[in-house]
Amino acid sequence: MKRIVGLLCLSLLVLSGCVSKKKTTYGKDTRKKEDRAAESNVKPGDLMPEDPGKFVFFSIGSADEYIQTFSEIAQFEMKQYGIPASITLAQGLLESGFGKGELAQKTNNHFGIKCHTGWEGDYARHDDDARGECFRKYNHPMHSYRDHSLFLTTRSRYASLFDLGPDDYKAWAKGLKKAGYATDRKYPDKLIQLIERYDLQRFDAQVLGKKYRVRSRPAVADGFGSYRVRKGDTLYAISRQYFLSVEELMRLNDLQNSEISIGQVLKVPTEKVRK
Repeated sequence: MKRIVGLLCLSLLVLSGCVSKKKTTYGKDTRKKEDRAAESNVKPGDLMPEDPGKFVFFSIGSADEYIQTFSEIAQFEMKQYGIPASITLAQGLLESGFGKGELAQKTNNHFGIKCHTGWEGDYARHDDDARGECFRKYNHPMHSYRDHSLFLTTRSRYASLFDLGPDDYKAWAKGLKKAGYATDRKYPDKLIQLIERYDLQRFDAQVLGKKYRVRSRPAVADGFGSYRVRKGDTLYAISRQYFLSVEELMRLNDLQNSEISIGQVLKVPTEKVRK
């Protein structure tokens, strides 16, 4: 009888062991955030914010404020993925309209990244090259920065970029256009002009431990020209040509709203950097 009971207990132990194995979950990293950070040489406080579960929007007032807000995350991404912080910031400024563009405001998508095959995250429809195109949507703008890094590092057409110097922003700007990131033939020039106008290369130098002397930047008030409104123009489009926010362009012209008419002459900075 004791032998039968012993065999029964042994059977139950084996069965319970099998059941526990069936409940084991593979592929999910259950380590603490601090342990994961230590393994990747990343400080816990520097990790990407977790998904807040709701849409978080950053209200940005100017290009300088945009740079101040996102320069740290751009440098962090440079350390982790090798993309120059200057390039990341310039693309963010350009693609999001200083964070004030319609797409950025409704999706937190600061890099104009479309859904593409395999995207399983949230999305929104937006008119771009065609009507109602699918663009990725993020609950937090920082997640757009991380997805930008992953987008460039996981697609073979951008592989050649990572053979370039980490602070050779001119080569990176040209390489992005050559790889097909944008269809605008002046895309590299626009990125380079943004980088040099706002001294964004200083953030690359900081990451690389190099000395960099920030150049003085002439104020917008140093000189102005005029722009005559043409058919199809919007205040937003004109503001992007001169790297101003809509609010800045409205204040410059004492406008009470964003309505403009064909033939209207607007005061604009003499340094025109977009077309």
